[in-house]
Amino acid sequence: MSYIILAINPGSTSTKIAVYEDTQPVLSLAIDHSAAEIAAFATIGDQFEWRKDLVLESLRKRGFDIGTLSAVIGRGGLVHPVEGGVYEVNDALHDDLLHARRQHASNLGGLIAQEIAAEVGVKAYIADPVVVDEMIPYARISGLPQLPRESVFHALNQKAIARRYARETGRKYEELNLIVSHMGGGITVSAHRQGRVIDTSNALNGAGPFSPERAGTLPPGPLIDLCFSGEYTREELQKLINGRGGLLAHLGTTSVPEILRRIDNNDLQAMLVLRAMCYNVAKEIGAMAIALKGKADAILLTGGIAHNKRLTDFIAAHVDFIAPVFVYPGENELEALARNALAVLRGDCETKTYYKADITA
Repeated sequence: MSYIILAINPGSTSTKIAVYEDTQPVLSLAIDHSAAEIAAFATIGDQFEWRKDLVLESLRKRGFDIGTLSAVIGRGGLVHPVEGGVYEVNDALHDDLLHARRQHASNLGGLIAQEIAAEVGVKAYIADPVVVDEMIPYARISGLPQLPRESVFHALNQKAIARRYARETGRKYEELNLIVSHMGGGITVSAHRQGRVIDTSNALNGAGPFSPERAGTLPPGPLIDLCFSGEYTREELQKLINGRGGLLAHLGTTSVPEILRRIDNNDLQAMLVLRAMCYNVAKEIGAMAIALKGKADAILLTGGIAHNKRLTDFIAAHVDFIAPVFVYPGENELEALARNALAVLRGDCETKTYYKADITA
């Protein structure tokens, strides 16, 4: 029998949805949201009913009967740290998505999925949210006990690409050691050891390679001086770290194709900065090779930036001595979500139970 799955991925300016029959997409669309529409809501949580109604209306307009659904799965949000896997949306998860520790549109994925699933009598899930935390204990320790390292990375796409590589090579994800670099608006590089991400860079809080819009790891002394210079507010500094750093700060754009065109027109500064970003990615891949004790089966490059062969070739030239490099352009999060739900429906994996963290501990 085949299964019909609705996948929902809310983003800052759009809500992307897709319907899959097993692994085949039968409907896919992006519902765009204008800045004015978003500004009408005080918080991300306030957008819930509005976005849910837009999803249902879009499906109705295309003649899709939600009564045929076997499951609904949404992108996971910024809840408490969890192991990788598929989680049914229970009361604890619903509450933590609704009152998430950070504001992000992804928090709405599981909430919308749960509401639609309840309407048709099926189950709702999330899978591999960005807060997947499988780090080994000593990877968490920084030089200050007040500032432990956190695991926040592109878990959904990274694990989906790792599983895809495993399928294509006739092996199991749980048997492989992989280094995966997701390169998009943010860049994260992670060490996957036999199905668990034992170490990773944290793009959300400004660590690891700089990216099109994020500053990455910065020199701490000068950063402290900048914070106390009086030139910036706290909010402005946070935006420099995440939103207006990286390529945007150096070159005034986040568009890699535009920067490549500048380089073709002999813009040497553009070449220098773009190479620096790729060089930083390569250095982080080297660091993750250490986490795997040099025993990496492959290095996987993915995300939107991986569409640019000039960049992936530059990175590969620096790291292919560690392990073979394979490129998987793009970040098909909807397919990743659907495959996770399908694995549950087929009995290929079990759902995990989300528990509220004991914040008093």
